[in-house]
Amino acid sequence: MNLKEPFVITVSREIGSGGHTIGRILAEKLNVRYCDKDLVRALEKKFNLTIGAIEKLKGEKKNWLSDFIRFITPVPAASHFGIDPEITREFKEEITSGDIYNAETEILKELANEGSCVIAGRSGFHVFKDHPNHLHVFITASEGSRVRRVMEKQGLTEEAAITLIKDIDKARENYIRNYAGVSRYDSRNYDLVINAGGHSEEQIAGLILSYIQL
Repeated sequence: MNLKEPFVITVSREIGSGGHTIGRILAEKLNVRYCDKDLVRALEKKFNLTIGAIEKLKGEKKNWLSDFIRFITPVPAASHFGIDPEITREFKEEITSGDIYNAETEILKELANEGSCVIAGRSGFHVFKDHPNHLHVFITASEGSRVRRVMEKQGLTEEAAITLIKDIDKARENYIRNYAGVSRYDSRNYDLVINAGGHSEEQIAGLILSYIQL
């Protein structure tokens, strides 16, 4: 990868691996945009969805409209999620999870066109697989390390953290398989796979930077 030309670095990660923070630190070191919250905000604006609703629907294998309505209608009411219940009446039956994937792809490419960037997750490794100047990184960690991090960051019990990790892993894998046709765990999708266990986010970001400079 040539740092003198516009580039895209994608950081895919397992929840609890520290990958999100690693991506942010790497972007800061390279002085480029870190694309994560920008993307979520754009999706929210496009689909009038909350972050939680988007993440849940991405993991579904079927048309998400009916499930989305069931998700926000029961107690707690839709207002609890910051969604106006009237919004649900505006959706059309033909809208599917594929629309969310297509929206993500469109937004990611628009962000990359604005200049070099580091992209967290969001199927970036697949969207930019043919980009002429890219680096795809996958951050993993041991189960124990992931559980401890999630417990600390989100204030969960060990049991709740394990359940959350399994649910998110499954949802993300379903999403990638459904719309990219590959497994996010296939190392051939990446240029660099790192086990972050036992290392700080700063150290891992430095390792990636050293790799790039080689």
